[in-house]
Amino acid sequence: MIEECIFCKIIKGDVPAERVAETDELIAIKDINPKAPHHYLIIPKKHIVDLRSFQEEDMALGGKMFSLAQKISKDLGDIAFRLVISNGYDAGQRIDHLHMHFLAGRAFED
Repeated sequence: MIEECIFCKIIKGDVPAERVAETDELIAIKDINPKAPHHYLIIPKKHIVDLRSFQEEDMALGGKMFSLAQKISKDLGDIAFRLVISNGYDAGQRIDHLHMHFLAGRAFED
């Protein structure tokens, strides 16, 4: 964990967030600036900066992130959803801790 990382603080419980799901390795929280009726962030508890920083031992964690997205969809009635991962500031990543956006509850344009 990185002391100044907001997601690490949320994981530790030092900063409040509305958790919608949790496993031993992941949390899912409501996004504070939602872009869809269901906008959640799926975040590894291990501090990983972005996908480019994934190591071989982290690859299984990626699959678990997808599995949690699938579970959240099923919990919401098996609804359609979009997943977004931004890597680097120029791609829109504003927090240097890997996270996946789960967006659902509305139609998305191409």
